[in-house]
Amino acid sequence: MPTLIKAQGGGMVLANDAFTHVADDQDLPPGDVIISLARFQAEGDRLLSQGRSVGVRLEAGEEVEALAYDLPRISVVALAFPKFRDGRQYSNARLLRERYAYKGEVRAVGEVLREQAQHMLRCGIDAFEPADGSAPAHWEHATRRFRHVYQRAADDREPAFAERGV
Repeated sequence: MPTLIKAQGGGMVLANDAFTHVADDQDLPPGDVIISLARFQAEGDRLLSQGRSVGVRLEAGEEVEALAYDLPRISVVALAFPKFRDGRQYSNARLLRERYAYKGEVRAVGEVLREQAQHMLRCGIDAFEPADGSAPAHWEHATRRFRHVYQRAADDREPAFAERGV
């Protein structure tokens, strides 16, 4: 079971993960699950009608718009980072938070490194399955590495120019 770190109360905490990641070719276990977009489109209504919490895993090439109608019913959107240098999921996180006002958990999965933590938080990601098995304290340190930001983002921090009163 991967480590789950969540942003909470201005810090980072180790969290229990109630969700099971399920591949398309696996049978569905009881309880809360995270499934692919394709599987959600095929079986999502049935799973939600069973009273489960359902999460959807979006791969880097998939568009968040495909979930727009169902977002109020989805508990977790897991954004898959295939490589640390692939930034398409940052855009999906911002769309979830800003365009679709998604209030559920946005989780980074896959090649997720703590050096990216501050940028991921700024885009609206609030939970992480780190690829390197690092602890919450390491993630918290990474999120506080830089005091100033230079543009507005989903986290509503004031940019440096606003702090200076320009």
